[in-house]
Amino acid sequence: MQLITISREFGSGGRELGKRLADILGWDYYDREIILSIAQQKGMDEKYVEDALQGGGWKNIPLTFRRSLSASSVNGNAVELLLTQKQIVEAIAARGHNAVIVGRNADVLLAEHNPLRLFVCAEESAKLQRCLDRATAGESLTEKELLRQMRRIDKNRAKTRELLSASSWGQRDAYELMVNTTGWQIKELAPVIAAYAEKWFGRAQ
Repeated sequence: MQLITISREFGSGGRELGKRLADILGWDYYDREIILSIAQQKGMDEKYVEDALQGGGWKNIPLTFRRSLSASSVNGNAVELLLTQKQIVEAIAARGHNAVIVGRNADVLLAEHNPLRLFVCAEESAKLQRCLDRATAGESLTEKELLRQMRRIDKNRAKTRELLSASSWGQRDAYELMVNTTGWQIKELAPVIAAYAEKWFGRAQ
């Protein structure tokens, strides 16, 4: 089994890159499917689950949480959802299929499977423009509000990573490949990254 995990800054195009990689390689793809699975298991609204996992409940959770990944000493839906997410990610790996998994700290949770770990980033202006270009008709956030949202989500992703791992979110030596999408179309980058992945897994054999 071969796995690619993608950690990404909000607005960097990591989600699109993951989907295109999965399509090129013919692999399974997981992103929002994990959120949907958690929501179904818990009987909760999908949007609520997503918001909770993006950092709403991390503020008072001690860093010692990562030692046991147990909710025994902390309370709250966010922790329970994080543990459910862990179980689902591990269940994906247990299927034994080649897969691309976006976010969810899959690189940490599935470290024993030696995944190819990518971190996708971009300059702030490029991320902002990507968000503006992909905004739906009903979205009405100003550029200032979008920037605030981007920074908040990335801060929460870093906090979640800190809870689960001794390495920091975006720490260079925690990934095999750092991809800066600034100035690139994701559809142009995806075949290059797919070729890299094939070479990387070939060397690992």
